[in-house]
Amino acid sequence: MTTPKRRLPVMADVAKEAGVSHQTVSRVLNDHPNVRADTRARVEAAITRLGYRRNLVARALVTKRSRTLGVVSFDTKLYGPASTIYGIEQAARTAGYFISIVSLKSLDTASVREAIDYLAEQGVDGVVVVAPQRSAARALVKLPSGLPVVAVEGTHNADVSVVCIDQLEGAKLAVRHLLQLGHETVWHVRGPSDWLEAEGRLEGWRAALEEAGRPVPEPLAGDWSPHAGYEAGKSLAAMGGVTAVFTANDQMALGVLRALSEEGVRVPGRISVVGFDDIPESEFFSPPLTTVRQDFDVVGRHCIEVLLRQIDVGHTAYERLVIRPSFVVRSSTAPVR
Repeated sequence: MTTPKRRLPVMADVAKEAGVSHQTVSRVLNDHPNVRADTRARVEAAITRLGYRRNLVARALVTKRSRTLGVVSFDTKLYGPASTIYGIEQAARTAGYFISIVSLKSLDTASVREAIDYLAEQGVDGVVVVAPQRSAARALVKLPSGLPVVAVEGTHNADVSVVCIDQLEGAKLAVRHLLQLGHETVWHVRGPSDWLEAEGRLEGWRAALEEAGRPVPEPLAGDWSPHAGYEAGKSLAAMGGVTAVFTANDQMALGVLRALSEEGVRVPGRISVVGFDDIPESEFFSPPLTTVRQDFDVVGRHCIEVLLRQIDVGHTAYERLVIRPSFVVRSSTAPVR
């Protein structure tokens, strides 16, 4: 004999259990401020006892909101973009939203716009675009009317709100630290030229040297990978007079450290090395890496806050939030001897 399925509790059951009205339960579920603390506690206790789960589909029909946000990014295992997506997802969950992610093979203009159109058709309430490359930033012009969009990185010219780390300031922190240790100048292993973050770090490195009246060496090309850093490290080891290197990310710094070690160049005895990102492994490099730290949880939280403001109050003036990085000093840098 088949046991009949137990009926799932509905809002009316919660109201009866708590001894309140259906409207009061609705106010508690929607975090309305005009609910007494003891009443809220009674309703929440009834929800827990009954195992009530709100019907999100029905709620969406009433509120005209899906409680879902879209994220457009690209298929990458790079620490920065991956950590950014994680920070966005955690912040959205805290705010009571689900996330629908579209991961692209490349961030060309057509693909980004197609992804945004797809998410709009799915009824998302707003979209975050992780746009660290120029091609993605170019796609953030003439977006679907009425769809709230926030970009991570992006450009000054795009007609969307932007949340970003101050890449230029982060690079300046790295260079100033090395100059204060007595290094005459600082070499740079740059990131890919089509990345806005790489451009910002390059500009910050150059500006800090020029502000200090120091020579500006020709930067070495990189692609974010340890292998690129390794090749740059081999070149740096063969040069004369190099005492300080700023690499555009920690993975390339790892490659630089490996190459210098193989060439018998002591770090920081002969060359000091600074990275960018503060990946979890950087404190376990040999030697532990001095680096610029980006707080991706803060980026995620601000992205969601800006997006929800647009959703709640409609379009206002575009916002641009720039988050200052911090600097972590470890054992890969030292005063010139």
